Amino acid sequence: MDTLKAKIRHVPDFPKAGILFYDITTLLREPQGLRLAIDSLSLPFEGRGIGLVVGIESRGFILGAAVADRIGAGFVLVRKVGKLPSATIKASYSLEYGTDSLEMHTDAIEPGQRVLIVDDLLATGGTAAAAVSLVKQLGGTVEGLAFLIELLELKGCDKLQGEQVTTILQY
Repeated sequence: MDTLKAKIRHVPDFPKAGILFYDITTLLREPQGLRLAIDSLSLPFEGRGIGLVVGIESRGFILGAAVADRIGAGFVLVRKVGKLPSATIKASYSLEYGTDSLEMHTDAIEPGQRVLIVDDLLATGGTAAAAVSLVKQLGGTVEGLAFLIELLELKGCDKLQGEQVTTILQY
């Protein structure tokens, strides 16, 4: 996985002072890096009967749609509030200072459908936990969560107790 890590740009003090941002746009622009990232995220879930991949806004859309195609599944968007055009359900999560929410269409998942949640980054786990809540509100079964990057120090897996979490790169 050093090949993938070498393709990720590190941007200090973004989006604010003291934060080291892992910019995957440099990885995505490289055909070999993109292919390896998608292969790595897809492989653990091939042949598991997953019907839908849920991608979390916004880089989860890029990775999740490609993973869905690879494993033969459909794709569902989880978006910030007010971005989806039809009836939605909402799940809120805590931020460092306050809360935020995510939404999914009410008809996005059928009861019993097997779902994989994909995003680029697992940090504190709040966004991922909200996505899990949305899937479960609609009666879906979360078969796993897959992330390209995990920031171990932030302990995001703690908010995902009981879920199968797969991460490709850890920092």
